[in-house]
Amino acid sequence: MNTSYDFDKITDRRNSDSVKWDVGENELPMWIADMDFPTAPSIIEAIKTRADHGIYGYSEVPSEWYDCYINWWKSRHDFEIKKDWLVYCTGVIPALSSTVRKLSTPAEKVLIQSPVYNMFYNSTLNNGRVIIDSPLLYNKETGEFNIDFEDLEKKLSDPQTTLMIVCNPHNPVGRIWTKDELAKIGELCYKHHVTVISDEIHCDITRPRKKYVPFASASDICRDISVTCIAPTKCFSIPGIQTSAIVIPNEGLRNRVVRAINTDEVAEPNTFSVCTAVAAFNEGGQWLDDLMVYIDANRHYCEDYVEKNIPDIKLIKADATYLLWVDCSDVTDNSAELQKFIREKTGLYVSSGTVYGGTGKYFLRINIACPRSLVEDGMARLKAGIEQYKQNIRINQ
Repeated sequence: MNTSYDFDKITDRRNSDSVKWDVGENELPMWIADMDFPTAPSIIEAIKTRADHGIYGYSEVPSEWYDCYINWWKSRHDFEIKKDWLVYCTGVIPALSSTVRKLSTPAEKVLIQSPVYNMFYNSTLNNGRVIIDSPLLYNKETGEFNIDFEDLEKKLSDPQTTLMIVCNPHNPVGRIWTKDELAKIGELCYKHHVTVISDEIHCDITRPRKKYVPFASASDICRDISVTCIAPTKCFSIPGIQTSAIVIPNEGLRNRVVRAINTDEVAEPNTFSVCTAVAAFNEGGQWLDDLMVYIDANRHYCEDYVEKNIPDIKLIKADATYLLWVDCSDVTDNSAELQKFIREKTGLYVSSGTVYGGTGKYFLRINIACPRSLVEDGMARLKAGIEQYKQNIRINQ
């Protein structure tokens, strides 16, 4: 495929303290949302330049950091962020956990839409709050996930529901929510006095010509009731750098969130976190554009392979993220068991959908942000694993 960067190159990540690659010798990890591509050259150069200085003292957040977010969101996503709205944080998960803790009280309810990123559960339950779920509606025939607005309003109307966490775009199902859908969520939350936390870390990994809509841009209401978490880490293959931003247009909410992250000591940058974000957003655009083309080609390969070779499963046609959401309901109603079996028999390590709640028990999640040769290996192992699993079921019946 025609890209300016060599995404086919395999980088050996074993013995590098990688969470993803801490696996057996013959195992292929395609689970955690961590890409296997070296980051953009501009980022590597920025880190080297900063490292060459030799002194790594306490860092401030300079004007360049604010500007890079403002310019990126304006040019890429048609959303004008004001400097006062931006707050530095060490990561989206610290931002999420601190905000949940500050904007709700113990035993209050936090609404999520399953199946959804498992850290939403952790950040809620570990803070002593209660999960209230408004599951996404799944149409198996069309492979589409949609919001059940009737159920959503019912759950939001509970006086104990004070927060809703939105995943935009949605992980793991890959939906890009429309402006109308987001505006309707905002209207319902405003009506029932619920604050929205929008996790938008996957926003820059979309299929070509697909655009995500920032929650805060969907309407004036959405802007005023929301806290949005954004970062370059997911899309530029730098999650270990630990850098993010929180966007809070409402001054009252912003003051509370600022107090929260400072209380939790997650509001100060490390030596490399600022220069990395600046280099990513100011100089990494072409690398990211080429990356999206490459990942889209990987997705097309997987769709074609599964259709021709593994007819018992179905890939959900996602518009965002580099994750496959795989319907295995014709094979099992226990994806945790299936995931374990496939890993034991083939060495392919993917994520069980059970950790994402709701209908996740019928699904597997597979990370395809890796060189094509690894994707091809992964699909072959998936085929072998599914076939062996089905054979094992027949033998034991």
